[in-house]
Amino acid sequence: MQRRTLLRGVGGVALATAVPQAARADEVVEVDLRLVIAVDVSRSIDEDEARLQRQGYLEALADRRVLDAMTGGPLRRIAIAYVEWAGTHYQRTVIDWSLIDSAPAAADFAGKLDASPFTSQSWTAVGAALAYAATKFDEPLFRSARKVIDVSGDGKTNNGPPAELVRDELVKRGIVINGLPILSDRPNFGRPPEADLDVYYEEKVIGGPGAFMVVAKGFEDFGRAIRNKMTREIS
Repeated sequence: MQRRTLLRGVGGVALATAVPQAARADEVVEVDLRLVIAVDVSRSIDEDEARLQRQGYLEALADRRVLDAMTGGPLRRIAIAYVEWAGTHYQRTVIDWSLIDSAPAAADFAGKLDASPFTSQSWTAVGAALAYAATKFDEPLFRSARKVIDVSGDGKTNNGPPAELVRDELVKRGIVINGLPILSDRPNFGRPPEADLDVYYEEKVIGGPGAFMVVAKGFEDFGRAIRNKMTREIS
């Protein structure tokens, strides 16, 4: 009962900005995968780093390997939602569930992402982020056997429920959580760099059958890491 309580009331308000044109409100579309991309926008990430992070996703959505993976399953289509998170007070759906079944559909998604303004918020609540991302799978527009949360960030939980407790509950619900820890040698608001962030993600964040993580060695390496990660987790 305690773990169930942790999953309630930690999400923010979803702001739907993109509704797939391929599906009516009364129609559930089968896809190969539902993927929630959960992106850290805590204040430890400055404007230049946020830009590198956003650019990494834009490039991944145009990458041939990623596109081939998105359209290479039995149904040749997936659904993606893009959310941002910081502390327990801030989780936001930037782009709601969108059907990706072609390069133009991926480019349309990327265009919406590119037009979305940057934001920065206090605290790092990985557990709350996972709980919020999981609520996206309760929405009935798409259906799939595979449900994956792709969470990236540059810090450990310092606010809200422990990530591992939320992770364990979500894995029981058939959700796979893959991680992309961003290692940095910069101090974080006067604290030493979190050199063991990869260990934290390995032990406390990722989970489910076949769960994995790809490490970005700094924000300059984020683009390479997210392209490799998305290719692997979508395939």
